[in-house]
Amino acid sequence: MATEVLDNTAHESWNDQNVAPLIQFVNVTKKYGDFTAIDNLNLDIYEREFYALLGPSGCGKTTLLRLLAGFEEPTSGSILIGGEDISHIPPNKRSVNMMFQSYALFPHMNVEKNIGFGLKQEGHSKEEIKQRVDEMLALVQLEEFAKRKPHQLSGGQRQRVALARSLAKKPKLLLLDEPLGALDKKLRERTQFELMNLQESLGLTFMIVTHDQEEAMTVSSRIAIMDKGIVKQVDTPAIIYEAPNSRYVSDFIGNVNFIEGVVTSQDEKKVIVETNDGDSLILHSATPLNIGVTIWLSIRPEKVGVSKTKPEGVNNILQGKVEDIAYSGNISTYYVRLANGDTVKAQTTNSRRLSAREITWEDDVWLYWTDTAAIALSE
Repeated sequence: MATEVLDNTAHESWNDQNVAPLIQFVNVTKKYGDFTAIDNLNLDIYEREFYALLGPSGCGKTTLLRLLAGFEEPTSGSILIGGEDISHIPPNKRSVNMMFQSYALFPHMNVEKNIGFGLKQEGHSKEEIKQRVDEMLALVQLEEFAKRKPHQLSGGQRQRVALARSLAKKPKLLLLDEPLGALDKKLRERTQFELMNLQESLGLTFMIVTHDQEEAMTVSSRIAIMDKGIVKQVDTPAIIYEAPNSRYVSDFIGNVNFIEGVVTSQDEKKVIVETNDGDSLILHSATPLNIGVTIWLSIRPEKVGVSKTKPEGVNNILQGKVEDIAYSGNISTYYVRLANGDTVKAQTTNSRRLSAREITWEDDVWLYWTDTAAIALSE
């Protein structure tokens, strides 16, 4: 159950009934003995998407990637690219390339030979290989490093060599398995935007597997949240964050508060929920809710205000005591213990010096949020 979110993706291909998907998983299951890694998966990915797979370890992300690359075959079901069933086509016969987290560069080859290796294996002429390698070197801005060996490069440079090698064969689809995992935080953030610009300029389809939620939110056009071989939700980053379809998805992306309650009334979009402590909370929901049903209010901490004085003109107010404060430089997160023992998180930007902070540990405070800040989840 979700709520309405303003979204600007109406022009995107997945919203156009007349556009066929580039990649289709049709009832795909992958088993290893008694273990089901992918469970009856149906998934559509469109041309020029930057598609992210996100989920905990063991959820099936890498298995899905390996199925697309051809390193694994489905136990049942079909995988189509451009309408052609590739389920049993070997990796070297697919228009798909995969870039591994380790980069897997040949240590005895210089940069240009690493980039041209796949082209040489396919039997291209020296002139064709040189022309394509030069194009790739220019694309990733490594022309001056063409003669260097991998050990003479930085982590970011090795990452770009691996990317150039993956793109040299002009694949329809590039698979990225934790491609930025070995980079430090600042280089990782810079490279994310480089990847986005590269994908857009080349007009290719990228699929990335990552454990990094911020990375997935930054680079992707859509995100698939996975759990135990099942896709729980596929949507744009904004909708995944603002309108998750379950507590699992809401809890997996970012920080969130859950407040349990029972629906007592609904008038048009206005819903009144009574908590276990007898507090009445109000939210807007475009989806009709049954009176008496138990739901969970999902509220992001940055949408929760915190004050030492009771706010005026706000419907949703709870009282508690500051139990802990997490200082993160640009923001502070207040952990507020309610009378029933539950903890609610509220985040504020640190627009003033730390010494000027009004609220500290053990302070009695009021938490508050607008009627549109929370969404109702039934599962």
